[in-house]
Amino acid sequence: MLELITQTWSWWFSGAMIAGIMFFLLYFGQSFGFSSNLRTICAAAGLGKKTKFFDFKWRAQIWNLVFLVGAIIGGFIAKQFLSSGAPVPISGETISDLAKLGIAAPTSLQPDELFSLDALLSVKGFLVLSLGGLMVGFGSRYAGGCTSGHAISGLSDLQIPSLISVIGFFIGGLIMTFFILPLIF
Repeated sequence: MLELITQTWSWWFSGAMIAGIMFFLLYFGQSFGFSSNLRTICAAAGLGKKTKFFDFKWRAQIWNLVFLVGAIIGGFIAKQFLSSGAPVPISGETISDLAKLGIAAPTSLQPDELFSLDALLSVKGFLVLSLGGLMVGFGSRYAGGCTSGHAISGLSDLQIPSLISVIGFFIGGLIMTFFILPLIF
């Protein structure tokens, strides 16, 4: 049984699980997205008294906070107890593209040149992670939701703003991949 759980699963299983969860959420009139949790946490901490944006019935969003905590706990359990420790298999083309940027093929889940304590403590690594985090935070607020909220929940609701946002996410990802990352690395 442990061998079944620790192996790499097919893409269709994740897709079927996401579709099932989306039907469940749509049935109960809820929408999915992780960035809304930050707003809920700020509202629960009392920031609604100071800023109108955080003044809403945050208790109705507790289910989303439970989902967030479950994702964190599930990720910890998967990494600590269900992971084989082997690197994620990636294509040879990706490995060669990473090598052109000076990034070695990952020996674990993430490349050490980007996601290690040494990378974080370097000026370049700190700036990349800090500016990237700020841009993701600003972008999710500006777009009215994060990539998971728009691409999964918004498109499931057939919302035009989500379609426009997802197209923007893809264009931004392509620009980052082909033009900005080569300049940084």
